[in-house]
Amino acid sequence: MNVIQFENTAEQRAVGIIENNIVKRVNEVETVRDLALMAIQNKFSLEQQVQHLGYADETYDYQELLSNLKVLPPLDHPDTAHCFVSGTGLTHLGSASARDKMHQQNLNDTASVTDTMRMFQWGIEKGKPLEGQIGAQPEWFYKGDGSIVVRPGMELPLPPFAEDGGEEPEIAGLYVIGPDLKPYRIGFALGNEYSDHVMERRNYLYLAHSKLRFCSYGPELRTGKLPEHLVGTSRLRRNGEVIWEKEFLSGEDNMCHSLSNLEYHHFKYQQFLKPGDVHIHYFGTATLSFADGMQAQVGDEFEIEIKEFGHPLKNKLANTQPELPIGAVITL
Repeated sequence: MNVIQFENTAEQRAVGIIENNIVKRVNEVETVRDLALMAIQNKFSLEQQVQHLGYADETYDYQELLSNLKVLPPLDHPDTAHCFVSGTGLTHLGSASARDKMHQQNLNDTASVTDTMRMFQWGIEKGKPLEGQIGAQPEWFYKGDGSIVVRPGMELPLPPFAEDGGEEPEIAGLYVIGPDLKPYRIGFALGNEYSDHVMERRNYLYLAHSKLRFCSYGPELRTGKLPEHLVGTSRLRRNGEVIWEKEFLSGEDNMCHSLSNLEYHHFKYQQFLKPGDVHIHYFGTATLSFADGMQAQVGDEFEIEIKEFGHPLKNKLANTQPELPIGAVITL
């Protein structure tokens, strides 16, 4: 089942199910988070909860909603401070070579290459532990709260201090914390994790800075188990023409970590288990246009597509607010 959140013609929020490019509105619920909390309370799956609520009489044209930017991220929180956006790197087969290639102008810094390869090897050896065992801890990073999320089709802001704004085509896991303090994965979505690769290339210790950027995911939430082998396409368009295109792989067959291992090492931290909170967690990629020598420009459009996830995720790169002036912090 593929689920969206959207705004109807009266600017009211709604939850819908996609069928043949038609959106069927789910009864009695305005957000996917509320739908998930209902399912947790009723001990239903998300699909069972949808079937229990049923559908309203009206339907909507999915393409029209997308064109009018009425489709929202498929999971959010009414208070953006309670939506956590994070991710893991070096999780996919080939991701280490892409990272090293990205650092090719910094090869005299042997520590960066060595640490990258060492952490990747830990994943190869112990990233898919047997049931009941704890596997290797992956690279982990924090991106921000819900205020850094832009809806599908909207612009990804490029900060004035940024040295690059490049795509990262990924699968994101979408989670709600239940009243029992347990994380519930409600589904997956296409994601553009969007990072500053020039900054990261200067030194791998700048990774944390490079990830503090906006991001996008959706437009659809796919329920159920993630297919073990997924083939997608990542594109970069300039003035309407594709200037870079590449296939990317995901799913556990193409990863050196299992999803359960990545999830364990995120949710083992008690501060991430607050009832009602929402988590968006990016699972990583092995494919970057930057690693192939491309650098996105303002006005370029990113497109990320996997057929199992429905409509592709599209966002353009745009300038953002003026830079914070030096000395702007005020002493009280």
